[in-house]
Amino acid sequence: MLIVCCGFLYAQDAKVLVQGAASYVSSQNVYVKYATTEGIEKGDTLFTQKDSVLTPSLVVKDKSSTSCVCSSLLAEKVNVGEVFFAKILKKEEPKKAEKESKTIPQKTTRDSLAGPAPVVVTPETEEKTTADFKQKIRGRVSASSYSNFYAGDETHRMRYAFTMQGNNIKNSRFSTDTYITFRHTVGEWQAVKDKLSDALKVYSMALKYDLDKTSNIVLGRRINQRISSMGAIDGLQVEKGLGNFMLGGIIGSRPNYADYGFDFSLLQAGAYIGYNSLKDSKQSQSTAAFIEQRNSGAVDRRFLYFQHSNNLLKDLSFFGSAEVDLYENINGEAKSKASLTNMYLSLRQKISKKTSLSLSYDNRKNIIYYESYKNYIDQLIDDETRQGLRFNFNYRPFKLITWGINASWRFQKSDANLSKNLNSYLNISRIPWMKTSASITANFLETHYLSSKMYGLRLTRDIVPGKLSADVYARMVDYRYTTSELRIQQEILGVNLSWNLTKKLALYLYYEGTFDKKADTFHRVNTKLVQRF
Repeated sequence: MLIVCCGFLYAQDAKVLVQGAASYVSSQNVYVKYATTEGIEKGDTLFTQKDSVLTPSLVVKDKSSTSCVCSSLLAEKVNVGEVFFAKILKKEEPKKAEKESKTIPQKTTRDSLAGPAPVVVTPETEEKTTADFKQKIRGRVSASSYSNFYAGDETHRMRYAFTMQGNNIKNSRFSTDTYITFRHTVGEWQAVKDKLSDALKVYSMALKYDLDKTSNIVLGRRINQRISSMGAIDGLQVEKGLGNFMLGGIIGSRPNYADYGFDFSLLQAGAYIGYNSLKDSKQSQSTAAFIEQRNSGAVDRRFLYFQHSNNLLKDLSFFGSAEVDLYENINGEAKSKASLTNMYLSLRQKISKKTSLSLSYDNRKNIIYYESYKNYIDQLIDDETRQGLRFNFNYRPFKLITWGINASWRFQKSDANLSKNLNSYLNISRIPWMKTSASITANFLETHYLSSKMYGLRLTRDIVPGKLSADVYARMVDYRYTTSELRIQQEILGVNLSWNLTKKLALYLYYEGTFDKKADTFHRVNTKLVQRF
């Protein structure tokens, strides 16, 4: 379900950054919507931005006129509505008289539950404000319902969310970052009273003070993009810019693993150094950190963290991260020992305008999801394909048609956790006589306990341009458990509708039915009302 924030462009040497937002997240792909994808090519990298730091996050596998199909480089799950930046070459604008007034065209936005959705894009302006710090506040409030119906039973979950990013409030040096959700099941209010932390989640709540344009102090809960794999940090974070170098430190605690609540018995502290360079449109970013974490006063973990991204050649880019543990305590015997515990490596090559490929290796730890609204088959594919070796190939034989294939292989010495996955897709960005885009997918998964096949078709169309859009899909799923004779065959049908009631108020409706001849039909109905500001 999509919440798209306003986009903007700003200059960076010979290139500009254009902002888009994730409109749909599947088990294999992330769909990012832009007002236009002109200047974005297959194989390009999309970035997230935090405190003027760009972090490689997605790789473009395919694109239409307004949407990019991407694979993720991130350890954490990508959320619908999350903002991503693309670097495109700055076009020469015709010269105008200095006194001529400037106009900023606005484009109507459209939100979608699971389909592409455009964002507002504001052309860059070369004029700078006289103030060093200029206020920019954006946020949203939403109310959602998630209803399940199966065999005469029904459950209804409610979710309320508030997000706000207030940069330089009243043109001051203070900024805030907040993301809070509250959820409960209808008729089970006692569970909320018994344990509020299961219902109330504070993913981000921090106050930042800018010492200058490259240095700041942060107090509260916040993810540091320079050491993002550590997750949220509760406490104090300090960062100081020194030319191309960046020095930083953290002290505080980490969230409780069970409910993501504040837990001051899990203390942590550390320091990091970073280096950024941009030369001839080639960007390089590096971070090295030393962190010590404790549990009830005792050393729990002591490790080094490394992260690096680099455009090795014009069309070849690299991203890597690693963690090396320096401490272990086995049967009460503590000693210092270097051990590689997390690593991710990725190479992306753009061979031509029509062809691109990427290769990655991932042995990072599994991710804990405190909230998830995916169906069973999508969760299964996510869990079984994230780690291991992955290969992506994309080819566009014609302007409106793209074919791609993804293969992943997770392996261990014992083969106890073996996983093989093959996914292929064919995208048609526009069917002229239908004014519709289409996507055909096939997925084959094999693990040590399960074998599955899945085929899908998705159609997306604007019913009322800028106001009402629809997304219809169908999937056939066939999976069997190798440890038993159990075989499950299902047909999954779904439809998404998004309606812009006003410029900043949107309503979303979603239905999915899972049909099984051997079991009752499982229905999911979701609604969402979003107010942006």
